[in-house]
Amino acid sequence: MTSAHPSRFASTGFLLFGILLIAISLRSPITGVGPLLDAIRAELHLSATQAGMLTTLPLLAFAFFSPVASKLGGKLGLEQALMLSLLFVVSGLCVRSFGSSSALFLGTVIIGAGIAFANVLLPSLIKRDFPTQITTITSIYVLMMGAGSAISASLAIPLTGFAERLSINVIPSWAVALASLVVFPIIAMLVWLPQLKNHTAPSKDTLQLESHSYLWRNSSAWQITLFLALNSFLMYIFISWLPTILVDKGYSHHQAGVIHGVLQLFTAVPALVLIPFMGRIKDKRLLSLALTLMAFVGIIGLLLIPSQAMIWGMLFGFGAGGGFIVALALISLRTSSAYQAATLSGMAQFLGYLVAATGPMIMGEIHEQTTSWQLPLMICALCSLFWGGFAWLAAKDEIIAVTKPTLICQPQLDNN
Repeated sequence: MTSAHPSRFASTGFLLFGILLIAISLRSPITGVGPLLDAIRAELHLSATQAGMLTTLPLLAFAFFSPVASKLGGKLGLEQALMLSLLFVVSGLCVRSFGSSSALFLGTVIIGAGIAFANVLLPSLIKRDFPTQITTITSIYVLMMGAGSAISASLAIPLTGFAERLSINVIPSWAVALASLVVFPIIAMLVWLPQLKNHTAPSKDTLQLESHSYLWRNSSAWQITLFLALNSFLMYIFISWLPTILVDKGYSHHQAGVIHGVLQLFTAVPALVLIPFMGRIKDKRLLSLALTLMAFVGIIGLLLIPSQAMIWGMLFGFGAGGGFIVALALISLRTSSAYQAATLSGMAQFLGYLVAATGPMIMGEIHEQTTSWQLPLMICALCSLFWGGFAWLAAKDEIIAVTKPTLICQPQLDNN
């Protein structure tokens, strides 16, 4: 009897380790592109709008594959569906690194599909296996996402230089740097292999997908969705364009890459700060609003005092990263079952990333038309204020009720 406890503890620890390794692979394939955009544009003769598509395409994939993810998890089991997501990421990273523009865009879509599956299914898995530690586990895995992002953004330029020194001519040097990111999902797949024997049978409510369609008519679900949407809209604009913005403001490519990496690192710092006490904060509205205001100050600072870009990057990264943690936690905290969480996650990420997908393209086009980053940054600052409003509404401390369909004929029966 006593031997079962260490075994169960070890199994839970290995599951958590696998979740954290998957998390490292969920943003690094996208953030590694930002510092290399200028090199990619020069090599493949891409316009600013086309370059923005390299960040937009994964977000569109997030949007369109997210609704499929909950069905996939129900049909295959969460463990198998998460392994499939890693296979997609690995395949996309390989295709994207062939060095041609068509392979670049195709691989990016495949990567986005893989990340979309994991984005939706991980909150559901955490709610199922760690129901009393949702905010803590969410904070830790967002910390790992931020760490992976920081590593990929910071090493992109050095790895490109390393490839040039080795005179690798089979593929461009920037493609070597992008290909190196395949290490993360491959390690995650190896660690996740033991979980495949734990095929999770779909729960009874998993078969009742239509019973959760009420979420599309629920104001709380929409508030959480728009909170995540504006968070992602701003975050992916900065992931895509911050290095270019900084170079335009006088920084070297290396300096821009380092600041970009620091911003990514600071998206993870809120996890360290929030882990000890976030679970004890019942009303998260003030916390959510404070995080959005930090991001607002970061944007305004970059707009008015770009010489202190490192500080503004830290502030924006902390606010955006903390907001993302809260948004993911709310999906689990404000739902009543693992499948309701997966369905809300699919809705929030479908619409949220659809909105976010427009950001890099719109800002790239505005910059191309105005030849300045001032107007795009002003628009971002305005959006951050709306984001704060939805943060306050979304962070209410109440469970989203399950609404059953109402029979149209019932009032007539009552009258009779």
